[in-house]
Amino acid sequence: MKKSTLLFSALMATPLVAIASKTQSQKPNIIFILADDLGYGDLSGLNPGSKIQTPNIDRMMQEGVCFTDAHSPSAVSTPTRYGILTGRYCWRSSLKSDVLFGYDKPFMTENQSTIPSVLRQMNYKTAGIGKWHLGWVWANVDAGADQVDFTKPITQGPTTRGFDYFYGISGSLDMAPYVYVENDQVTALPDRETEDSGLKFWRKGPTGSDFDHEDCLPNFTRRVQQYIRKNAHGNQPFFLYYALPAPHTPILPVKAFQGKSGLTPYGDFVLMVDWMVGEIIRTVKEAGIDKETLIVFTSDNGCSPGADIQNLQARGHEPSYIYRGQKADLFDGGHRIPCVVRWPGKVQSYTVTQPVCLTDFFATFAEIADYKMKPSDGVDSYSLWPLLKTKGSKVKVRETIVHHSINGEFSIRKGNWKLLISPSSGGWSFPLPNDKKTLEYLPSIQLYNLAVDPSEKVNVYAHYPQVVSELKALMASCIRQGRSTPGEKQENDPCGKIWKQIDWMKGL
Repeated sequence: MKKSTLLFSALMATPLVAIASKTQSQKPNIIFILADDLGYGDLSGLNPGSKIQTPNIDRMMQEGVCFTDAHSPSAVSTPTRYGILTGRYCWRSSLKSDVLFGYDKPFMTENQSTIPSVLRQMNYKTAGIGKWHLGWVWANVDAGADQVDFTKPITQGPTTRGFDYFYGISGSLDMAPYVYVENDQVTALPDRETEDSGLKFWRKGPTGSDFDHEDCLPNFTRRVQQYIRKNAHGNQPFFLYYALPAPHTPILPVKAFQGKSGLTPYGDFVLMVDWMVGEIIRTVKEAGIDKETLIVFTSDNGCSPGADIQNLQARGHEPSYIYRGQKADLFDGGHRIPCVVRWPGKVQSYTVTQPVCLTDFFATFAEIADYKMKPSDGVDSYSLWPLLKTKGSKVKVRETIVHHSINGEFSIRKGNWKLLISPSSGGWSFPLPNDKKTLEYLPSIQLYNLAVDPSEKVNVYAHYPQVVSELKALMASCIRQGRSTPGEKQENDPCGKIWKQIDWMKGL
């Protein structure tokens, strides 16, 4: 039997001992589960035609608040993670486009408030498990990736950003180096180089003696379960940020899920993600803290081409549902994501159809924890608590959402109007940003009315010049004010880079 199968079987067989519920605290435990490259249409609870059945996440939607118009602040990984943890759009930082890789240094400033740092001030224990992808400093990395000293601690990592405890990997599961880091120390030194160039795909790189790509997701989930059990009856509430490495490449469903979706290995991997979510909820219940624990499940962006989208579509599965585009794009398929909040006894079940953004969880958790935000905190974060605490609430949370593509281009949403300040997708779908021959014949901007055209098929910019002008002015103000929320003007981080196509701001 393969090692991964044995490990997975051990996870399934691990006995859970129910722990007597602690005295109920006014402040809930918070578990934030972030999938990697999971499409909106990959969940059967959001896509009636989905070929992948996701009963555990669907049950979360039935038991909690399901946001059907939720968006990641970016269409790719690193900037979205920055936005979630800081409540600030990443394009305000020095990272204006693209993502980090496994050896890259951090760009988050040292004084930047994060969800774990503010919750820690409010007596929370804080932990991060899984994929970091926000950079840290490897010892001797300045001499080159091949000169990194894995025997020495990392610096400027998660434990300097508000986390009491961290266990995870530096970037995506397809980015070297392949070593686990616990707090600031590698858990096992590399003893080999590994590579896979198939659909699984990961780049060649040094691999720790305790590292098994197939077991990465089960390993993280076991550690999440262990953390929950250990802290279920403590004197402090806990915040647990679980950043899954899946269903991002490498696509690695363990044997128990292989072929179960009847679709592709990607479909099997999504089933495995769904099962892991169910295991976490089961652990919370059996620990006796179900009614004291708020759980969020969401994704960092839309489905990736690495999932072999064309093959999925040929088999009748649309990972972006009715929405145009995919990971990396300004189109909704790039950033419209699943988002559900479950807190039995406190959050009643219903569907929220107004637009929200993952940056909003900073202000939401701050309000739940009674933290008073400073003017520089969560400058792009609106609290979702009014929508969570009152079923059917009509409170309008935010006026606009800004979307940002891998190419560093902008779109802005207000109500049903969406303006793309680009002639292209800004990402990886047609029309490509570097396809000059095609772009030569396209308007420089795109305007869509999502109420009648949710698939962004008809560019109506020429018919609504006043809407175009209004949205451009809002975007320019959002940039210049250093915030999109009410409050004191803030500065965007100084750096040598500027935003793409900044000339459109002239005269606004």
